This record gives sequence, C-alpha cells and structure tokens, in this order.
Amino acid sequence: MGSITSDIEPTVDPTEVGFDADRLGRIAAHLDCYVDDGRLPGMSVLVSRDGRVAYTHRYGERDCERSLPVTSDTIYRIYSMTKPIVSIAAMQLYEQGCFQLKDPVSRWIPEFANARVFAGGNVMQYQTREPASEVTVHSLLTHMSGLTYDFHFANEVDALYRANGFNWGAPGNLEETCEALASLPLLFDPGTEWNYSYSTDMLGRVVELVSGQPLDDYLAEHVTGPLGMVDTGFEVPEADVERFAANYTTAAAAARSFVGSTGAVPPPYRPDDPALQRTLMDDPRLSAYLSPPRILSGGGGLVSTMGDYHRFTQMLRNGGELDGARVIGRRTLEFMVSNHLPGGCDLTECGRALFSEAAFDGVGFGLGFSVVLDPATTKVVSSKGEFAWGGAASTAFWVDPVEDITVVFLTQLLPSSTHPIRPELKALVYQALV
Repeated sequence: MGSITSDIEPTVDPTEVGFDADRLGRIAAHLDCYVDDGRLPGMSVLVSRDGRVAYTHRYGERDCERSLPVTSDTIYRIYSMTKPIVSIAAMQLYEQGCFQLKDPVSRWIPEFANARVFAGGNVMQYQTREPASEVTVHSLLTHMSGLTYDFHFANEVDALYRANGFNWGAPGNLEETCEALASLPLLFDPGTEWNYSYSTDMLGRVVELVSGQPLDDYLAEHVTGPLGMVDTGFEVPEADVERFAANYTTAAAAARSFVGSTGAVPPPYRPDDPALQRTLMDDPRLSAYLSPPRILSGGGGLVSTMGDYHRFTQMLRNGGELDGARVIGRRTLEFMVSNHLPGGCDLTECGRALFSEAAFDGVGFGLGFSVVLDPATTKVVSSKGEFAWGGAASTAFWVDPVEDITVVFLTQLLPSSTHPIRPELKALVYQALV
C-alpha cells in the first residue's frame, strides 16, 4: 500500500462549480455534532462536481482509545462498498465474452445444480422444493439469487445459515463458503425477489474461476491497480497499521452480538441512552485485517481510503475511465446502473427491506448499484438515475450524473441503520447548489 492524498483536497473554488461555499459549510456544522456528542468517533466527507473536488471535511478521531485524529489517508473498513468494485470486476469478464448474464452459476460451482427452495418448517425440520429457475450470474449481481445473510434475523433460512457456521461472516474460505451456501435452501425462486445476501461473495468466486486468479490478485491487476487505488485491499500491511481506524458499534448492537438491521426505525438519539453509546468493536492494533483473510469476501472484505474511493467514483463519473485507464466500457456501465428489478419495480415492491444500505422507496437496483427511479418517492432530495451504495459501518457514496456530483462519506460505526446520516448528507449537499 501507499498513500495518494493530493486528489482529495479541494481543487476548485466551490462557486466555480455551482456551490454556495457558506451553505456547504453546513455539512461540517451538522456532522461535527455527531462526533461531539459521541455518536460517531470521527468522519470524513468529500464532495466533487464536474470532476473537481469542491469540498472536503475531516473531524474527530480514527482511534478514540489512542486519541489519534482522522487524517486524509485514514484506512477504513468499507464493507459492502466492496460490492460495486467486485461487480465491475465481474462485468469486465462479461465484456470479454467469458460468460453471459443468463448463465447458471452451476457452470462453475456444480453444487448449485441441486439447489432447492425453502418450502416451510424450521431450523430443526424443514421442507424444500425444486426452484423455478437456476441461480444465474445476473441474479448474483442483482441480489435476486435467493441467497440471504445470517445477520438479517428475519426468517428460517437465515437461521439455517447461523446453524451451519455462518456468524456475521462466512464459515471458511471462498470455495468452502460457496459449497456451504449451495447446501442450504434458497429463500425464494431466483430472479423473483430482491434480498441482500452473500450473492456478491459468490460472484467473487465466479470471478476467480473464470479468470483463473485469486480475487485479490484479479482486483489488483484489473481494477484497483489501474485506478491507482493504492490503499485498497483485503489486508492492512504492518507498515500502515498506524493509519487504520478503529471500528465501533452501539452497546445495543453489541449486546445482540450481531450488527444487522431488522428494518426498524431507530429511536431518536438521546446522549444519555446507554443502548446507543458507542463501544469498541475492532481494535486496529489487534484486528483480523492485519493478517491474510480467511475469505476473500467480495461482498464486504475490502479496506480503503478517501483518496482511493474518490478515484473509484471518478471512474464511474467518467463512464468507466480515469487518467487514461479504462476499466469498464461506457455502455456496460450504463447498463449496470439501470434498474434490473422485474417489471421496473423498486426495492420496496420486490425487495425484502431488511438492511439500510439504501432508502428503498423509489429506488431500484442494477448490477451492483442502487439506482434512483423517482426522487419524489424516495422522500430524499436526489436525481433520477443517481447510483450508489454504502457499507455496514455507516460509509456511503453516490454518483449523480444529472448534477455531475460525486460524494464519499467514511466513518466506522456499525450498524449503518443507527443514525440517519445518509439522507441528511444528501440534503446538506443539494441545498448548497445554486
């Protein structure tokens, strides 16, 4: 790893790209309160327009126990913001004719040829049936595979995951995890519903089998390397531990021993509420990220920095290219950020709204990205066609092709549903446009 920070400092007067500088200052005024009253340890935000950085703000500590401040090169766990990167990797192989999106996953992982759908019962005794269709590459990219996550705590299938070694993570390496997933029933017929799941982890295994490379090597050679994302990987090298942020959760989430969201709206924050007090979850000096990972998780295994993820968003904003390196075709990317949900529905209509990575009303899903279909329905200021995703530790990004805006927000607090930072940040960014 290295450190590229020069491209995340403001490069333009905000007024030159249509922002009111004073109104942009409201971002810091609001977000700093999250740090001052203890809700967040520290955070960093970047706003870019027309490909130029108009605003950045850093505040708080990357490691509260050691009183270390957030810096421009702080390394964060980006969790599910790994998914868009791995989705780009998969679509690179699609562009090369290595597979079609309709291809069944059993072509590479034969165990999935015998997949069954949960048909009733409980963890101790349940029934299954034949699926109406097979799990395909497309259903992995869109989270319509019928897979789930163990930490949803929403149905008998995710309970079966927990009973079979899935505990806020996979039970083995990537190959073993895919075999374990194939042995468990699907939640529904592939292609019929949306459910946030281990789909992108399995997609990472498909990338490995198609390319003949381990997922980390493939990403370094074809995605993060060409983009100059020097601090993005599945492991934090010893030389960079000093820059690695601590990860926190709430006391209530820690007591439940999981960090998934059940979709419930959290209560209003009260500083004196012990259930919402921040507690250390992962000490950066003792973290598992300091060693080679057991699983190369395409669904949530990467760490990154503001500079690196800003470069990724600029590639997306540029239609697949950055600084002369084209990592994905323009038309392919346009295809990826269009709505792929059946009948043009949004996530509320055909999804199981269990996880707060995105506001579901008026939002569809493409190949690795959420996409805004109707801003009025979202009840959050946004643009039609805006695409995005976030991570479990409250991180987020979005790309707005209409206003030519990209935003990256990084912090470390699980779960992402704890505070309404994401919709608040959208309001704060768009109110500054003139």
